[in-house]
Amino acid sequence: MTATSGSVFSSGRSDADKRRGLRDALNSGELQRWPGAFSPLVAKMVADAGFEGVYVSGAALAADLGLPDIGLTTLTEVAARGGAIARATDLPTVIDADTGFGEPMSAARTVATLEDAGLSGCHLEDQVNPKRCGHLDGKEVVPVDDMLRRLGAAVGARRDENFIVCARTDARGVEGLDAAIDRAKAYVDAGADLIFTEALATAAEFERFRAAVDAPLLANMTEFGKSELLTAQQLRDLGYNAVIYPVTTLRIAMGAVEAGLGELSSTGTQRGLLDGMQHRARLYEFLRYADYNAFDNQLFTYTRPGVQK
Repeated sequence: MTATSGSVFSSGRSDADKRRGLRDALNSGELQRWPGAFSPLVAKMVADAGFEGVYVSGAALAADLGLPDIGLTTLTEVAARGGAIARATDLPTVIDADTGFGEPMSAARTVATLEDAGLSGCHLEDQVNPKRCGHLDGKEVVPVDDMLRRLGAAVGARRDENFIVCARTDARGVEGLDAAIDRAKAYVDAGADLIFTEALATAAEFERFRAAVDAPLLANMTEFGKSELLTAQQLRDLGYNAVIYPVTTLRIAMGAVEAGLGELSSTGTQRGLLDGMQHRARLYEFLRYADYNAFDNQLFTYTRPGVQK
């Protein structure tokens, strides 16, 4: 297992180091793979598996709160959960900031709040507020000028120049691919560091987008959506800079939970589920139980009356 450096209560890399590393990575020519993490524990597992970064999906965060992905979560909720996830590992963490939680001034506050929480970047989308899941029909996008104001406010609000502001466009499913390309170019001109085009359908569309937009590009490989599931190697060959798997870990976990609860209900015991469970010892490795215990023993050096050390 890959250990996390630093004290038991923090990762070894500073927020600034993570952001600087992320910016360098996006310009390295190597594909950055960011599985979604809906909890700090999942983020630790992402790091242990050897991925380059962590992604926090708005859809997964909402689902974990028992809510649909229709803009019901608040900046406070997103920043708190995102910050806890970001500080769980040495990896950079990028978070879904929906439409910025309001008007352009709100987008500016969102960036400042996420910076303070320890995130390395966020993406803002050009949907109307409240938004919908990017792979559902019935979405609406704001006029380009409105998104440019949203982006301008976000870029201007960051204090760390390496905090990544990613612009997501949902125009592919509303106005068509050509319009999405035109929007992406305008967003780059407005200062976006990374472009995320939602719901491209085929490898050919991903390729066409790559050829048209001269900026780092992010691909979304979400399950059960509108996009063909391309491999990491295919995306490398197409020249993409980053890929997210936003809800994959949540779907894996919830599928196992649902099946396990069904068996527990029907059989009255969890004995048949043990082989599929994460063992207590493995969980303790991720939680650094031994390190916390050693730290605790260093603190309790005194002897209480009647108790021998």
